[in-house]
Amino acid sequence: MAEDDIPLTGAVKENLIRTKERWAEEGRLLTGTTADPARERLPPGQTLVRDWPVLDLGVQPDIAREKFRLRVEGLVENRLALDWDGFMALPQSEMVVDIHCVTQWSRYDNRFAGVKVADILALARPKPEARFVSLTCYDGYTTNLTLEDFAAPDVMFAHSWEGEPLSRQHGGPVRLVLPRLYFWKSPKWVTRVELLAADRPGFWEVRGYHNRGDPWMEERYG
Repeated sequence: MAEDDIPLTGAVKENLIRTKERWAEEGRLLTGTTADPARERLPPGQTLVRDWPVLDLGVQPDIAREKFRLRVEGLVENRLALDWDGFMALPQSEMVVDIHCVTQWSRYDNRFAGVKVADILALARPKPEARFVSLTCYDGYTTNLTLEDFAAPDVMFAHSWEGEPLSRQHGGPVRLVLPRLYFWKSPKWVTRVELLAADRPGFWEVRGYHNRGDPWMEERYG
């Protein structure tokens, strides 16, 4: 269910979800190879694109900025509930990164602006027993990460792409960008971050997709 009565458009694409489940069952797109990101820019089995494909579950939330909230909860010393003004008052950063989708496309040199996860975690102060993260989005989507991957220096809650606010189709007003993993681990429309002692697999992870999703190790499926 969407957070805070946010309007939703569209309908869940059950056929698309089942198709992607079959991909996991069949090992579709796997090449059986790995690559070293220090030597190879394009991960195994990926195809370079110039556009930015729009992929979602068929439902897109329409989040007005006055309705936006980013909550950081669970195993933290200081729970956060950032509204738009509070989010934008945090230190702002830019980064240029490549992104890689498990559906086989990659796009180079994406310029994102937003708030580094490390800066938000510095405010929330994870407890020593926190090891994992569960992310929940306004469309009901969830995914899981290790705290180590989530807290890496190149991970951002992005609000802008190529100098413009993120469109709704690409996860605006705020999405996670975690470039070292396949892009299903960078969810759109994020509203809740929960730090956990034990792992909690998310939407695609319980449907046959890899628990971590390293593109250079070709961790497409579990």
